[in-house]
Amino acid sequence: MKVRHLVWLRRITQILFLCFFLYLLIVSQLSQDIYLNYSLVLSTDQDLRLEQPVTFFFQLDPLVGISSLLSGQTLIKGFVWGAGIVVLSVLLGRVFCGFLCPLGTLHHAVGTTKPALKGSRMVQANQKTSSQRLKYFLLIFMLVSALLGLNMTGLLDPIALLFRSIALVVLPGCGTALRAIFDALAASDIKMLSMLSYAGEVLVSPVFGYTHQAYQTAWFIGLIFLVILFLNRIHPRFWCRILCPLGALLGIFSRFSVLKLEKYPEKCTRCNLCTKHCQGAASPKPDEDWETAECLMCFNCYNVCPEDALAFKFKWTFKLNRQPDIGKRAILGGLLAGAAIPFMGRLDGQMDKVSDPRLIRPPGSLPEKSFLELCQRCGLCMKVCPTNVINPTLAEAGMAGFWTPHLIMTQGYCEYTCTLCGSVCPTGAIREMGVKEKITQPVKIGSAYLDRGRCLPWSGNAPCIVCQEVCPTSPKAIYVKKDMVTAPAGKKLKVQLPYVDLQKCIGCGICENKCPVRGLPAIRTIAAGESRSLRNQILL
Repeated sequence: MKVRHLVWLRRITQILFLCFFLYLLIVSQLSQDIYLNYSLVLSTDQDLRLEQPVTFFFQLDPLVGISSLLSGQTLIKGFVWGAGIVVLSVLLGRVFCGFLCPLGTLHHAVGTTKPALKGSRMVQANQKTSSQRLKYFLLIFMLVSALLGLNMTGLLDPIALLFRSIALVVLPGCGTALRAIFDALAASDIKMLSMLSYAGEVLVSPVFGYTHQAYQTAWFIGLIFLVILFLNRIHPRFWCRILCPLGALLGIFSRFSVLKLEKYPEKCTRCNLCTKHCQGAASPKPDEDWETAECLMCFNCYNVCPEDALAFKFKWTFKLNRQPDIGKRAILGGLLAGAAIPFMGRLDGQMDKVSDPRLIRPPGSLPEKSFLELCQRCGLCMKVCPTNVINPTLAEAGMAGFWTPHLIMTQGYCEYTCTLCGSVCPTGAIREMGVKEKITQPVKIGSAYLDRGRCLPWSGNAPCIVCQEVCPTSPKAIYVKKDMVTAPAGKKLKVQLPYVDLQKCIGCGICENKCPVRGLPAIRTIAAGESRSLRNQILL
């Protein structure tokens, strides 16, 4: 195969895998037919499942598998794909970074589309720097932290970062903007514009969702994502070279690669074209030592060399490639930081127990300690939730649980017959279960409490039984009793007063979500009473 064919093969593979990633991200939601007919009348024998392998890229990510193994002593489902990437890196180097990684492809596209750096400035930018050691520091920090029981890999893992950014920011943002446009068109008196609005809504809903979605801290997630992309304008593939912990991991394995770069110094005219087009700052010049751990296997240097001074060849020898330039400070700093963060995370009490009543985990979540050992903060459970109740935490879970999923009942509610979040969790932090198990066990995620000072029947003498009407349990956890109350004017009224049976309540939050009292609802859901914790219980 000619070298230009290899370059085109890389480009085509990059595009295909990026499109496949976006496709799996978009289809990680209920189809239109199911969504439109979705209600509490669904049979308990019918488990909602997504037909597409939406967790494929997380299974392909060896860093997700290794960190889950270290922290939770658990092999994630489909780990064989990640193991295959490790084997591929041992044989061919960092081909995952150059050919398969969707985030790497995105960085490459941003950096090469009307590049800000040209000529000698690009050559200078592609020189190897000591800042490239930072990704090894981050890798060591995350692996040590995972080994000590706190899995924070998902904060910087490229697959989790990209999925979280697009699912929680890009798609909801674009969907909101388009719906605003369609609503404006629908309000027009011009019939053609109204029809265009309807057609547009039909076309975009399968991509951006059928309802408006919003997520807590989405602006912060989006800001970080934009900054990471913008850095490519300053330094080519900044993320891949300097920050990516997965790239650092694969770089370590690439030392054993049998695909090696042959250099012929006598042919080199020092035109610097190889350095100018190098994506990884891997020192491709014939008079320099090839940095195997930094090479993204883009084959650009081989393709642009006018004198054929470079060539990639298979060499089955026992001689190892140049070892990664990790640095003693990166190793020591990573070890110390990795040991310190889990300790600091325990200081606020969130790793071993739930102390914040607002921290309501999705149904099927493991006990808090085990949950934090496995959760990758990828946002997949948030993306598939049909009611938009699952959101990333900010301070509710303490430092150790930053951006892990929790339920905000004022934004949505946990659908009684839905178990999608557990079916798509790539690491098992939310265990997979059927609707029957969720209902008959039952799975309690919290408890509802009635604030009589804000409840309309209790404080305002106004008739309201919304919470009782929407309660999905059978028998209902919210019931009403008729009683005589005295109105402010002294008039006697007979009003139906709601009560909560805490033993029957599962904490789904639909009562809080549908409560007509705005601002602070009259009935609120807290984590106490959840079935996943033996300590966070209500003494009845």
